[in-house]
Amino acid sequence: MQHEGVMFHLQKATQVTSGTDDTSTLRRLADAYPYPQVPASPPCLTRPYVRANFVSSIDGAVTHNGKSADLAGPGDKAIFRVLRALADVVLVGARTATVEDYGQPSPDDVFAHARNRAEQTPAPALALVSRTLAIPADYPPLAHPDTVVLTCRDAPADTRRELVAAGATLIDCGDDTVDLQIVLDRCAERGWHRVLCEGGPSLLGSLVTEDLVDEVCLTTSPHLVAGDASRIAHGRRPAVLRDMHTELILTDDDGFMFTRWVRTGRTSD
Repeated sequence: MQHEGVMFHLQKATQVTSGTDDTSTLRRLADAYPYPQVPASPPCLTRPYVRANFVSSIDGAVTHNGKSADLAGPGDKAIFRVLRALADVVLVGARTATVEDYGQPSPDDVFAHARNRAEQTPAPALALVSRTLAIPADYPPLAHPDTVVLTCRDAPADTRRELVAAGATLIDCGDDTVDLQIVLDRCAERGWHRVLCEGGPSLLGSLVTEDLVDEVCLTTSPHLVAGDASRIAHGRRPAVLRDMHTELILTDDDGFMFTRWVRTGRTSD
């Protein structure tokens, strides 16, 4: 389509059947969302590949009634499952994890062979980002050996002791704030080259500001929300422009649209 000298490229969305756990569908989705190949020997990636996965309404709301679950659908949940199955670690703000009642990522039988072939652990690790350590000591994933809390040295000492006593593994990534460059260094040290950020908006906003986002997988929910809900990324620092390009557009029978945006100049395959 051409209008006044501007060329518009029409891209037909590939249909996804929602509401199914069909193994072949899940594997086809996995083929559509590849991470870069991790080199078998040095030099490795300069830093992990950071993929973010979010859902928002048509008008940009990231939550309804304070949670993202109200905006999700079966197709979105299938892609959520696939993206976790491909990742080495799920990176999420501690507040988002507790509000959304995150559990520890668990092994997925559909992808067990693929993860073993890629020399990945049976399930991705969970990395909680928190400057203040405002995490309930009885939050179940805290004591799991595959969960870490990425914090800073100036986090409250009494809270630090309480969480360590509860079995948490704390990793300092800066002095008075969580330095996201150091966060990714710590991920690389642990062999977590495929990072999946699941929020919240403040964490994604900081990653965008630091130019650390390689890919955004965005579900557009077929709803209008209005209200005062946040968008998928926000922050107090000045706004930036980061160039991305579309790699994939999918739709499902429920009216959801799934887009995959990749950072210009970096490839995922």
